[in-house]
Amino acid sequence: MAQAELRTADAFTPTEAEQARTTSKVFRRLIGFLFLAYCFSYLDRINIGFAALSMNKDLGLTATAFGFASTLFYLGYMLCEIPSNLMLARFGARLWIARIMVTWGIASTATMFAVGPMSLYVARSVLGIAEAGFVPGVILYLSLWFPAAHRARAMAVLLMAQPATFLVGSPLSGSILQLHGYLGIAGWRWLFLIEGIPSILLGIWIYFYLTDGPKDAKWLTETERSTLQKTLDDEGRKAPAARAARMWQEIRSVRVILLALGYFCLVTSLNTYATWNPQIIREFIHGVNAYGYIGLLGAIPALFTLVAMPLVGLSSDRSQERRLHTSALFAVTAVGWAAVTVFAMPSLRLAGLVLVSVGAFSAMAMFWTLATPHLSVRNRPGSIAFINTVGIFGSAVSPTIVGVLRDLTHSFDSAIWYTVALLVLGIIALNVAVTAPKVSPLGAAADGKR
Repeated sequence: MAQAELRTADAFTPTEAEQARTTSKVFRRLIGFLFLAYCFSYLDRINIGFAALSMNKDLGLTATAFGFASTLFYLGYMLCEIPSNLMLARFGARLWIARIMVTWGIASTATMFAVGPMSLYVARSVLGIAEAGFVPGVILYLSLWFPAAHRARAMAVLLMAQPATFLVGSPLSGSILQLHGYLGIAGWRWLFLIEGIPSILLGIWIYFYLTDGPKDAKWLTETERSTLQKTLDDEGRKAPAARAARMWQEIRSVRVILLALGYFCLVTSLNTYATWNPQIIREFIHGVNAYGYIGLLGAIPALFTLVAMPLVGLSSDRSQERRLHTSALFAVTAVGWAAVTVFAMPSLRLAGLVLVSVGAFSAMAMFWTLATPHLSVRNRPGSIAFINTVGIFGSAVSPTIVGVLRDLTHSFDSAIWYTVALLVLGIIALNVAVTAPKVSPLGAAADGKR
């Protein structure tokens, strides 16, 4: 009886064993499902790269025009990112993430009806608006369920959805393209149809599956809910005093600006890989147009990445070290890109793409594990959305820049060196960010706290 009273008292302190069991249960319940949702989110975003292998000719697209279509997607995404994340915080993850998935599934499927550059531009713009808020929304959602000590592993496993999508989606997309002419429909139109509908169905399922927060989780016992909530509340109380600052003051802080710059550099590299990877592969295998072969080659870097990502997350969690892990992964990505452009042998260039994939996707998981503790609890939704929006701006400008450079030089080399330079800048920004003022906006006096 005394034990029961203690467990319901304000002074209840969960044991490490209780925390581990509860976190493990939350992991099993949420991560697998969010992993699947993320896979379809990423597939609907990158499948245009495979569609381009035949779509560009059908629609009369130059590399610049194709890059501009991708830019419009990210512009729509960027403009609606912060409002969408704030709406998620207001209406709850279950309703808002479900809304995002259903609307983006519809928009992605509708891309099959494009008949020229203008209609493709409209379709990609609408898709970006519909999908806005999904990634930062999921990141925010994880911060409501996982204590900081377990967040790197959860984030790493979740973000493994990106290379997993490449692993499955590359050969799948290549195979779908070979349906060209079936029922009189072009292969790239089949691609958008077959890969868009599942997102609509999964979005409906999300509404009935997710729970907005631990307090509403009927699938946890009373003790487990108390354990999880107590752990998260304690973390919130230990957060910097800066958590009382206004959202816009924190967004304008030196620390957040530098984190956003580092993320911009990383996302630019990721976007270059995701958007142009099939065409880069076709270029270094000397223009071979066998879609299935290109798809299989595109899956190889993803296979290595799926092995590396959990190992990186485990290493970081065990050492509780984030900065050096993240910086090293930026460097690995830069070395990989350099190999793609320096070497002539296709096997070595493919090895470079392996390093790019391993480094960039692993760095994505590590970045948010590094950044989130430096964002105040109160203002975290807006700060996460701001950083992600700056990253999306990188995705917005990158496709057009790469497309223009590709058309001007008839090679991807100049665009690749552009991404290498940004990765070096990103390493500098992240390392300076960890010692920057926590909340003081640019031009204001630092708070003096490190």
